[in-house]
Parts: sequence; structure tokens; C-alpha cells
Amino acid sequence: MEVGEDFGPWLSRQLQLARMKQTELADAVGVTRAAVSAWITGRAEPRTETVNKIAEVLGMDAGTVHTRTTDTLAGLPVTWYHRPGHADGGREFGNAAAFAFEADLEVLAREATQNSLDERRKENDRPVRVRYTLHELTGETLARFRTALRWDDLFPHYEAAAAQDQKVGRVINAGIKEMYERDRLVLLRVDDYNANGLTGDDYDDGRFAAVVRRQLDSRKSDSAAGGSYGLGKATLWATSRLGLVLMNSTLSEPHEGRTERRLIGRLDLPWREVDNKPYAGPAWLGRPDAEADNVHVVRSWWAEEETVESLHLTRESDDPGTSFLIVGAHDVASLVGAGQAYDGDTGDDEDSLERMHHRLVRALGRNFWAAMTAGGERQPLLEASVRTLRNGDEYLREERVDPLVHQPARARALQAFLSGNTVDRLTEAGQVAMTTVPLKVPERDGRPGSAGEHRAVLLVTDATDADGKLNQVTAMRGNRMTVKTSRVPELPVGTNPFQAVLLAGRAAGEEAPFAGEAEEFLRTAEPPEHNKWGQNEELRMRYSPSAHRRIGALTTETNKAVKELVAIPKEKKGGGAGRVGKRLTVTGKAAAKGKATTEPPKLDDLDAVIDAAGAWQVTAEVKVPTGDESWRMSPVAKLEVRSGPRPVVRWAELVALSNCELVDGVLHFTPGARRASFRGVTDVSTHPVRAALTGLVVELHTGKGDTA
Repeated sequence: MEVGEDFGPWLSRQLQLARMKQTELADAVGVTRAAVSAWITGRAEPRTETVNKIAEVLGMDAGTVHTRTTDTLAGLPVTWYHRPGHADGGREFGNAAAFAFEADLEVLAREATQNSLDERRKENDRPVRVRYTLHELTGETLARFRTALRWDDLFPHYEAAAAQDQKVGRVINAGIKEMYERDRLVLLRVDDYNANGLTGDDYDDGRFAAVVRRQLDSRKSDSAAGGSYGLGKATLWATSRLGLVLMNSTLSEPHEGRTERRLIGRLDLPWREVDNKPYAGPAWLGRPDAEADNVHVVRSWWAEEETVESLHLTRESDDPGTSFLIVGAHDVASLVGAGQAYDGDTGDDEDSLERMHHRLVRALGRNFWAAMTAGGERQPLLEASVRTLRNGDEYLREERVDPLVHQPARARALQAFLSGNTVDRLTEAGQVAMTTVPLKVPERDGRPGSAGEHRAVLLVTDATDADGKLNQVTAMRGNRMTVKTSRVPELPVGTNPFQAVLLAGRAAGEEAPFAGEAEEFLRTAEPPEHNKWGQNEELRMRYSPSAHRRIGALTTETNKAVKELVAIPKEKKGGGAGRVGKRLTVTGKAAAKGKATTEPPKLDDLDAVIDAAGAWQVTAEVKVPTGDESWRMSPVAKLEVRSGPRPVVRWAELVALSNCELVDGVLHFTPGARRASFRGVTDVSTHPVRAALTGLVVELHTGKGDTA
């Protein structure tokens, strides 16, 4: 038989919930007041026949009193508590933390998955498993959910909030309109398993209070954690048009003697007046707290399975972790542009299930491919999947995110490192070259021994079109979430396409010198979005005003090391094994005899990928000679085929990006500029063969001072 909480604390709480005094219980069961006091303090326990009487008084069966895994339902039903307006008249028209991020599914996936990754249980070597479930409710299914949610109690507050002409009010109004006019509500549930769960007291320091009660409290002491500002959880509420998130947590350590089905709901609304009473903003769904000074304040409760099911919060196993249910989920991100389309894009409906499903999959693959990569005997840190339901039935099958599909070259590089299968220099396709680069960690808070040279691991491998932008360095630290991706500048013409991965801090291995110190330093250098390393106020205070220069030096050393690893030996140049031929042909009038010739423009970098429509997308940077001459260039695109002349293809789009102007298909470069760039997209209708079967050659037909 499962036994939960100790009898004394459990009985004390039941009396509080039932609003019953010890003397009243003593009279009801026929014992002395001292006997009840002895039970509560743990000095004695009642006999079996007395337990049966206690159960009858509390309105529960005797088995429940013996196991003590649930609370009495007497007197205090689950309800909504809305925080009263401030006595000084202050008003908040929304949660400021929610405005730190866009209500974008990619941002949500990044922040929520990062939090789950940070909460992975360290007691075992298993990955944390994260599943995103989109669930569209309509008709009777939606009506039943609203009943379980106690919608009638909430609606007056939503009405008052939606009537206000400010940002949060307008969002809520759109959510209410969507639900009633289209009879449709989208739920998005984020489940994690093998995580810590929302442990701790309802109010005191702990994971529960940090997520449910507080702002700017990250509760993450591990320096390898991705989050550090306590802002990421706000994306859950920002993604809800109704500002509403429900939570069901299975705890990794007991609270009140229990671990399963700890429920709470939090609603974030702006200041409002309902029935002439002011309300400050947030509200909570829970059971009234008998110990609180305000009798209306609610706390989490241990729910029955039927309640959990009615709120669409049933978890699939007893593995610890938390399920967050975003009610009225939406995605305000603009539609994906050229080159980022996905199969199943359904057009302009930003909240179509297909679009939301695929955006979640793509975001997980882009940001967490490294955490999902295994190698040798090392398990991945994370497993992630996305599924979509409609009224409880499968609409889009569950799709597990595979890092080798989303980031094939980068995942291959990390896999080789984890397996110990790297080489010193690339000599064959598919190899992964490894070296280390220095990061000089400065002293922190004047702490002796906190400064030293860390050796970050740099991995380089050949790339394919499926890897997205080529010739990039993707950097990360201990939790293996992508922090930043940057282009390697000034690569030699003819460099084969590659991808590079920089593992810094604990990602480089616990045995790497100063791994922990580097982890703390880089974490401090990240903004709330955790998408770069650079100067910020905390870095300045904890290290020094010039500490950010160490990061600049790391970038410089990394780019230098990449160039050394991808450099083609002189005897091998000219073959061009890459998918894109980086070639520049310059033509123009010959200089007059006896006159010095000006060195022609040179292509410094050419980034080319094949988009979803099968067109080549090209971004080119050109070095322009010193001087005041007016250079004009006409870019010509040709396909590199195995035999015969190179077919010329037309441009579907040609755009001047910097230090140049497009006039009738000719680029006019700004006099005196040293560098310029342009972008082009080929016209698929003029391709004689599919782009995937060819390379690309860009020729720049130029003339100095006249039209080419």
C-alpha cells in the first residue's frame, strides 16, 4: 500500500482545509483534545477504529486516511484567486517580463526547452525528454474544457481586460474573438520527463515558487545552465493569447509526502475593474490556503486523475518533470521567407496547425541539435518531439527531431568528437578535423585562481546544402544549446564549403583546463536571449570593463584556426570539390600601353545555398580597388556542369546590399568604397537541370568607368 505524508502534518492540514479546530475533531470522534494534539505532533497515532471515525468526519474513506496521499475535499473547492488592486492605486497593464520576448514559437521552443535541459536530472545518464503537443479544441470538446477551467468565473475578468485599449488588452480581445467566432482554441503543451519537476514550497525558495509566484528568479545555481535571468518562463504566458498557463508536475523529491499530480494555474492579465473592484493583474487556480492571512489566496493542490484528464494535463508516465499547458497558443512571427520554407506551409494563417507544428520542429532542430547528438558511450542530453491533435485524435503524427536530419554536418562533427574519431587535418570527405583555441578567462570578483587559459574545442567538417548557410562557426557551452552562429570572413577564393563547431566551457569536456571558469564567464556574457557573447553590465561588474575583449580575441583565434584547417594545399587547388564554385571572371577594356593597370575587383566571399524552390541564393562580397574610379559590374550566373559549356541562367532577383546601386541590372559601386555586397536569386525556369545536380559559377563582367 502506498503511504504518503506523515500522519501528524497531514491531519493538521486537513483540519485547516476543513476549517475545523482540534477540539471539534476531538468531540466528533470521542477523544480528548490532548489526544488530537499528540497525533498532530507525532507523539502518537490513532487506532484503526478511530481512523474510521476521522475519515467519516472529514468526508473521506478510511483508506485515504491510512495512505494519506490526498487532501479532504470538505469546505474548500478549487477556485480562482485574483490578486486585489494595490492599496496605493498603482497599476500594471501586463507582465513586463513577457515583453522581453516575442510571442514567437521559435522563441518559446528555445526558452522552454532550455529550461527543461537545465532541469535534467543529474542522478542518471538519461536524456531529458521534451514533447510539444499542439491540440486544437472545437465544439463539445472545447465546451467541456471551458467547464473544467471554470470559464464562467474567468470571463468577467477577460471582458474587463479586453475592453482596455492597450497592448495586452488587444491581444486578449483577439484571443476571445478567435475562440467564440471560430469555435476554436489551440492548446500547446510542453512536457518534460526525467527532469526535476516543480519542487519546493508554494511560497518559499524553490523551483515551484520561482516559476509560479516570482519574476526574475531563475533558481539555477549550475553554471552550465542555459538560463540565468529568470525571464525565459515568461515566454509561456507570452505565447498565450489569453495569458493563461496550467501546470501539472511530478516531483523528483516529495512535497507533503507526495510526488504526483501537483497542479496550479496562473493567469496574467492587466489591471482591471470587475464589479467595481480593482484587481492588480495575476490570478491563480488552486485550492484556498487555510494557512494564509487572506482566506481567498490559493495554493497548488494534489489533483485526482479525472481532474487532470479534464484539463488535458495527463502525463504519460510517472517519470518526474512538468507539463505546461499554454491555453490559446498563437504565433506572431512573420511568415517564413524565401529559403526557409518548409513542407506543409499552408499560407497566411499564422496559427494553422501545420505551420505551428513545422515551426516547432525546425526551431528544436536548429537550436538543440547538439544537445540531441550522441557519440561513443555518451548519451544525448535531450530528446525532443512534436505531435499535433485535433479534439483528442491524432492530426499530425509525432515527429521526433533528428539532429542528423536538421544539421547533418554539424551533428556529424560533434558525434565524431564524442566518439573520439577526429583527425588533425581534412583529407577526405566526411572527416572531422579538431584543434583547440585559447580563451583567456579573466579574474572574477577579485577571486584568486579564477583566471587562466581555457582551451575551447574547434571542430571542422565539409558541408552540404542541407546545412543551410555555409562556412559558419556555431558556438555553444556546457548545455550544448546553440548560442551564436557567425560567418568566417575573408576566406580564400576556392575554399570548399564547411561547417565549424566551437565547444567552449564544459562543452569542451570537464577535463579541459579552466572549463568551469570559462563556463561562468561565457554565461555572464550572454543577454536574456542567450544568443551571443558580448559586453553587458554584469560582465563589467563581475570581471572588468575590458573583459569582453577576451571574447573578441576568442573569435579572432577561432576564425584563424578555421582558415588553417580548411586551407587547400597549393598542389591541390583548382579542383574545386565543393558544391559551389567560387570563381570570379573579370573582363573590361585593356589599359593603354605604358599605363599602369588598376588591379580589378576581387571576390572576397560568396555564400550560396539552394532554397526550397530549387533556386540558387547567392550573397557576394567584393573587394573594390583603392581609388576614386567608378566601377560597374554585371553579375552573370552559370551552372557548373560535368561536360560542355556552362549554361547561363537568369536572375529572378538581384539586390544591391551595401556600397552599390542597381541600375538596369548593372551594379554601380560607390566611389572610394573598399567593400561592397549584393544578393541574387536565380530564375528556376531557366535552369536546364536541377540545381542540386550542379555547382554555381558567378562571373562579374566589369568595366572601369563605363558600362560592361
